[in-house]
Amino acid sequence: MPSQPRFETLSLSASAAVAVLELNRPDKANAMSLPMWSELREALAWIDAAPEVRVALIRGAGRHFCSGIDLDLLRNIREQIADPCAGRAAEKLRRLILEMQEALTAIERCRKPVLAAVHGACVGAGVDLVSACDMRYCSADASFSIKEVDVGMTADVGTLQRLPKLIGEGMVRELAYTGRSVSGQEAKDIGLVNRCHADPETLMRETLALAAAIAAKSPLAVRGCKEMITYARDHSVADALNYVATWNAAMLMSADLTEAIDAGRARREPRFRD
Repeated sequence: MPSQPRFETLSLSASAAVAVLELNRPDKANAMSLPMWSELREALAWIDAAPEVRVALIRGAGRHFCSGIDLDLLRNIREQIADPCAGRAAEKLRRLILEMQEALTAIERCRKPVLAAVHGACVGAGVDLVSACDMRYCSADASFSIKEVDVGMTADVGTLQRLPKLIGEGMVRELAYTGRSVSGQEAKDIGLVNRCHADPETLMRETLALAAAIAAKSPLAVRGCKEMITYARDHSVADALNYVATWNAAMLMSADLTEAIDAGRARREPRFRD
């Protein structure tokens, strides 16, 4: 396994093939500061590269999952992009936005499934983050809000692009235009999360159990599932069928397939390589 990085705004641990990545600014309700954006990319790169890690879970430290982008970051943007040329200042801002988008797209591009376990508030950039995850789970005390409209801006790092594929365009428009909060139960009802658990303790126990169940499957097969589902979201059925045929022409005849067949015949649990 590659050496595990250390972070200022995150904590990362791995056990039994599951990595737990925690947003770790509880005194700021895990507001996403500039260092957190770059550290997310580094953490996801490590998860992607570590052979022993098969599944990742993202959670928040303290009372809330994430209160959104750190307002100090927003206040300092003018200084960061300052330039006597308006065009150059705008280009610097565009580049900054693209870099922040990449930090969350790293979740989607990670070869391993990434689950989100949400308790408390999940606001603004927190919604951008979880929308990039493979699956989302929450506790009953959770609340979700596309809050950017209330600070006079348009959400720009993934929510408006990914959520319509998850909960439908009409619901995304309602939430984005109003900034209203969605409870944990409503999040389950509209398909934003897969399940809503009674409390944060149950949420973590059940989500870790699910992560362990995924980790027991063939890593190569799970990798293929993630690739195909994400590809199909953005392409036609014909294109997606063509891609999976090409993928399986290369990946199907694997040691994992042989092991799964042998384990089934022997009535034992399969043991797959990392």
